[in-house]
Amino acid sequence: MNTHDRNGETRQMMDAVTAGAGGAMTDEVGVITGDLTVCTVLLPDRRADITVQYTGADEWYTLTGSPAPLPPGGLAALHFDILDRIRGEGPAQAPH
Repeated sequence: MNTHDRNGETRQMMDAVTAGAGGAMTDEVGVITGDLTVCTVLLPDRRADITVQYTGADEWYTLTGSPAPLPPGGLAALHFDILDRIRGEGPAQAPH
């Protein structure tokens, strides 16, 4: 689910991903693995809040390193980078 503001700028991106062997490192519970949902939300200071959950669960966890600075490609570039990191050998964290 992607949301945009009145100017057409992407404000939030959400996608499902299956974690690789290392999973995703969270601040609250450590590494989580399996089928996850990732939500990346643009903050007013041009950084992004990145949270993950077990797909279908109620609880959301902060990806370690979040909030993260936006790269030159913007929110979409950061979001897809996070998905790739989670699919990788991990444990995935937000870029600095």
